Amino acid sequence: MTEHSPSHLHEMDHNKTLIDLAADPFVLFSVWMSEAEKSEPSDPNAMTLATSTPEGHPSARIVLLKGADRNGFVFYTNQHSRKGEELAQNPHVALLFHWKSLRRQIRIEGTVSPVTPEEADAYFASRSRVSRLGAIASDQSRPLPDRAIFEARVKEAEERYPHGEIPRPANWSGYRVTPAAFEFWQERPYRLHDRARWTADQESWSATRLYP
Repeated sequence: MTEHSPSHLHEMDHNKTLIDLAADPFVLFSVWMSEAEKSEPSDPNAMTLATSTPEGHPSARIVLLKGADRNGFVFYTNQHSRKGEELAQNPHVALLFHWKSLRRQIRIEGTVSPVTPEEADAYFASRSRVSRLGAIASDQSRPLPDRAIFEARVKEAEERYPHGEIPRPANWSGYRVTPAAFEFWQERPYRLHDRARWTADQESWSATRLYP
């Protein structure tokens, strides 16, 4: 790699706009998400969801963001899954969005609360027919001795609901993450990255730039 003088590095650093500490974190999230939707080749709404047990044992997986506004960030799942059981015991979670095409990431920390039955019904109805049948057939996170068992259960569900509406399973619903903190990260040359963290203070947010 070619070496650069400190003055050259300083010049390169200022060719990229720094994260605006005066920005509203919800608005900044929307801007970055909109830009990701134009550049990411697949699932720009994919996010890592980190949960933990009451004893502090963590687990993480990718889920899809299905709603975002000032009330929070929404995703859906089987409540009997591992994440569902951990959320029932410990509502504190972390989200991570990573957009490689933009060299950006956003971390969100907060607590979950259930969406309303009406919200869950509306989103479940918007899913493809096969996805809805799969939700009925799956005992998510439970041991599956043979894939054929699951496929047979999907077929049984299809025969049970050959036409019309497919009811949402009682244990399938959504969660809304109410943020307590945001952290925005933007790659910059030579790992001199830009990081900024917003934390909630009653009805307002305060921002601080962090060392990379």
